[in-house]
Amino acid sequence: MTKSYSEINEKIKNGSVVVVTAEEMVKIVEERGVRVAAEDIDVVTTGTFGPMCSSGAFLNFGHSDPPIKFEHLWLNDVHAYHGNAAVDCYIGCTRMADIRPFEYGGGHVIEDLVSGKEIRLRGNSYTTDCYPLAEVDTKFTIDEINQAILLNPRNAYQRYVCAVNSSDKTLYTYMGKLLPKFGNAHFAGAGALSPLSNDPDYETIGIGTRIFLGGGIGYIIGEGTQHSPGNRFGTLFVKGDLKQMTPEYLRGVSYEKYGTSLFVGLGIAIPILNEGLAKKTAISDSELLTDVVDYGVPRRDRPKPRQVSYKEMKSGYVELNGKKVKCSPLSSFYHAKKIAETLKNWIKEGKFFLNPPAETLPTDTVFKPMKITSELKFVKDLKKKAETCFDDCDIKLVAEKIIKNNVNHIVIIDRDNILKGIVTSFDITKAIAEDKKDLDEIITKRVITTSDNDPIDVAARKMKTNEISALPVITAQKKVVGIITSEELMLK
Repeated sequence: MTKSYSEINEKIKNGSVVVVTAEEMVKIVEERGVRVAAEDIDVVTTGTFGPMCSSGAFLNFGHSDPPIKFEHLWLNDVHAYHGNAAVDCYIGCTRMADIRPFEYGGGHVIEDLVSGKEIRLRGNSYTTDCYPLAEVDTKFTIDEINQAILLNPRNAYQRYVCAVNSSDKTLYTYMGKLLPKFGNAHFAGAGALSPLSNDPDYETIGIGTRIFLGGGIGYIIGEGTQHSPGNRFGTLFVKGDLKQMTPEYLRGVSYEKYGTSLFVGLGIAIPILNEGLAKKTAISDSELLTDVVDYGVPRRDRPKPRQVSYKEMKSGYVELNGKKVKCSPLSSFYHAKKIAETLKNWIKEGKFFLNPPAETLPTDTVFKPMKITSELKFVKDLKKKAETCFDDCDIKLVAEKIIKNNVNHIVIIDRDNILKGIVTSFDITKAIAEDKKDLDEIITKRVITTSDNDPIDVAARKMKTNEISALPVITAQKKVVGIITSEELMLK
């Protein structure tokens, strides 16, 4: 059984088209089977709404009188990219405002622009004979500029990871606030409604495909950056007219101590041209798997304790190391469903037609890591042997070790070499002054630590942030394998 785009579009035109959402398709295939579903259903709609950091907008302001060629410009105090023609700019959603960083950024500018609010434009120039004006300070709305084009280099990740944190401190990331010692988990993506999960082989999704974007109509213009379809991490490069869009589906967002981004609403209508597509669009949350990734390890290749399904993540908990960890989405399932329903209604009402891609997207690209040509050092390269004492020894022994080994830090361990605390030469001096005899009275038990594979810069930042001069080096099992001090960092 096969259908064509023209046959489906004719059904859209005459009002006989049968359209369902991807969630509905799962139940239809379960009840009727793939063959019957392929015959009965013409189009399956999808949707996703979540943070898409690789997003932004091209704007053209028109020429001032006298003309200016921007060298630097700001929109609501957010620095925009100016390296195009005289009065074009690109505002990226993750660029933060100079005055209110971490609270307001490019994503908020885009939302405000689409909302019809006035945007302040400040700019300056080095001036030329044909562009003599040196400065501009004005305001505009979206209706008062020539073009406002949403142009997002990487959107609609096919799936995304489930982020956790094994470290002993809270992490502030693009996956939100991750609590220490696997205190919570965050994930992104719409699961069974995700556009690329419903056509993972890109049979119908390609250059020129018409899509729902930001509440209006947009287009796919290529594969997104970091497109890695072989690993089921495909992405899309998309564009659309901001003047058609609504703030409901373009929302600026701030992440505590991380930065800003933009929530983008995106949906794709998938024509059921054959039984294969009917089967693919019936994928369920229980069949969609992703990796649990430990962001507590500050490396590109982070540990992946297990795989987890979207069904489990959507339940509100994931199991990790025998414990239930609370799991929360960064994406909005409510809006993802609403996008799929909106697209479904557009098609049923004859407002949205399907088109075959002008060119298919590559399915064999591989995401390459950055090439590093300068030497990058890690803690394991600079650490030294830690001077240790057991947690039941007396203060005098600790003091003797400090003097004998000419060190300022003694790491306290138990009989299994598990970290229990740290004592400094200052702690010993203070203990003598205050006539303290018990090690437990002076030991620092909440110790900031590092690991062999931490980059030196990360270790240095930990020392600076916590105003300390040493970090015990420990394994994942909390066993002490060395120490790194500010002295080693000064010699790096």
